Amino acid sequence: MRLVSTLLVVLAVAADVRAQEVKRDIPYVEKGHERQVLDVHYPKDAKNLPVVFWIHGGGWQAGDKKDVQLKPKVFTEKGFIFVATNYRLLPAVDMATIVQDVAKAVRWTHDHVAEFGGDPKRMFVMGHSAGAQLAALICTDDRYLKAEKLSLDIVKGCVPVDGDTYDVPAMIATAEARWKAHNLPRAKFGHREKFGNDPEKHKDFSAVTHVAQGKGIPPFLLLYVSGHPDVSAQAQRLGNVMKEAGVPATLFGARETTHTKINADLGLSDDLATKALFDFLGNALKK
Repeated sequence: MRLVSTLLVVLAVAADVRAQEVKRDIPYVEKGHERQVLDVHYPKDAKNLPVVFWIHGGGWQAGDKKDVQLKPKVFTEKGFIFVATNYRLLPAVDMATIVQDVAKAVRWTHDHVAEFGGDPKRMFVMGHSAGAQLAALICTDDRYLKAEKLSLDIVKGCVPVDGDTYDVPAMIATAEARWKAHNLPRAKFGHREKFGNDPEKHKDFSAVTHVAQGKGIPPFLLLYVSGHPDVSAQAQRLGNVMKEAGVPATLFGARETTHTKINADLGLSDDLATKALFDFLGNALKK
């Protein structure tokens, strides 16, 4: 009897694995760089499902689309297509090129996700850390999608997770004041340098600069670690700017967690940030 039970469990697991399909390392530009690729995770027999487009973190210098923990399994089980993209990295390319790569990946997803059972008009753009800054910028500075002949209308919602650079000049000022106050050495390649070492570029890569009425900016859910002053201040800053512009923005500060853990825990059934996320997605999909 025990052997039969074990066999049933194995078969159930195997069936579940078959139900979760994935196609990896799909180029999103022709004859592109090895990092200009993405993965598509999708339920078997998917049809017209909403799409989560995920941008990894890593300080714009590291990270990979495979670093997605529970997310593909959880999202596909809940009836989403999950797309995870790579992009070229600093210092081999500059910040503008990175954002353009992400926009090109969005374009490929819009054009091809229906082949995997996704709805290209119901896309949610999300990302963690550096990916949070990229997600927020793509969803506020519409020039990047316009360059790919797309508009913000395809984005149903944006979920930046624990970003500290929605207002790049403010983050630079905060970091450099901290170094000075504590007599610490300057970072050799800090935010000032990463974002172009130019005050105008610092403003231009800040989501807060581009928030305005009438642009079709989608609703935002800003997830952040409530115990960390930098990400908390940045989330509040972007949230306030959006509310002033009449753009729906929900903030959720996760307690007793860390920058790494808030990302790794997304998808856990008892995780409060996950509950906030799926509440947000459910409300957005009703509209």
